[in-house]
Amino acid sequence: MAPMPESRPYHHGDLRSTLLAGAERTLREKGAGALSLRELAREAGVSHAAPGRHFKDKQALLNALALSGYDRLGQALEAADDPALPLQRRLTALARAYLAFSLDNPELLELMYARKHEPDASEQMAAAVDRTVGSLERVIADAQERGEIIAGDPQHLTLLTGATLQGIASFAAGGMLPAETALDGIEELVHLLLHGLKPR
Repeated sequence: MAPMPESRPYHHGDLRSTLLAGAERTLREKGAGALSLRELAREAGVSHAAPGRHFKDKQALLNALALSGYDRLGQALEAADDPALPLQRRLTALARAYLAFSLDNPELLELMYARKHEPDASEQMAAAVDRTVGSLERVIADAQERGEIIAGDPQHLTLLTGATLQGIASFAAGGMLPAETALDGIEELVHLLLHGLKPR
């Protein structure tokens, strides 16, 4: 009886998904600079030319990784959003979902926001940003129409809100704030964003 061939990580499946999973693992462990299509092909057990059918170069791989990240963030925000909730509770749920994603995927989020994307991906990237950041902007704009948030450019208010959340995420990623403390503090953070620091 002939010996069984040596098993390989990839076997007649979805090579694109296999390469993206390997790329995200490398991103987490070593950073974007360590990504190599040739190395990913080696890990997947395919020829070094095989990834070229899915990604013409490293930048195309980075774009695909960023889009995958936006897709997952969009799913997390959609799952957390409940338009029937009062504004503060709704924003708290969205903020908690964003922060949880940020804490679980700091390297991926950095890549998503780097915006070093080739023109071929710009339309897809714009749609992905709209699905995520744009969803929060629409919540803020709707609240403005109901008189629940101050007047002003909703895009600017969304930027301030996002910068605050990203600051908390950065503190947690850098070890300045335990992740659990960051998540536990979301309700207070949203309260302060909505009501300010000034005594009432």
